[in-house]
Amino acid sequence: MTESFPTVRSTVLDTTDPRGLAEFYRRLLGYDYRPGDEPPADGEPDTADWLVLLDPAGRVRLAFQGVPELPAPTWPNPDVPQQLHLDMSVPGTDELRAQDARVHELGGTRLYDRSDDPVEPLYVYADPAGHPFCIFVVPPASEEL
Repeated sequence: MTESFPTVRSTVLDTTDPRGLAEFYRRLLGYDYRPGDEPPADGEPDTADWLVLLDPAGRVRLAFQGVPELPAPTWPNPDVPQQLHLDMSVPGTDELRAQDARVHELGGTRLYDRSDDPVEPLYVYADPAGHPFCIFVVPPASEEL
């Protein structure tokens, strides 16, 4: 019998504001809404409690699930664990600095600065809902995923 494996379909982030958090990641990552999940027309109420973003190739999916309340993680303090975080990479330190500015423009908050590390420069952020995520440098010739 051939062994089979499940396929990961989405990474899902809980949030009290599904549209707001989806917009943050849509603009940060250049993703698009899954057909049918686009923002409503002007003047129409936005009642979405589940939204999905797709990468340009349609492979990577981020989903946003509405919840009534959500205690923000307190990383690096362990009082409220981060429970999940996203890792993102850029090819060099100039791009790392450029993305740092974009994250702040979009409403993210820097939690940790290791941008001067000679091996793996990185920043750790909180998105507008408080979920931690990292952006770090992986040079194009690197074998690391």
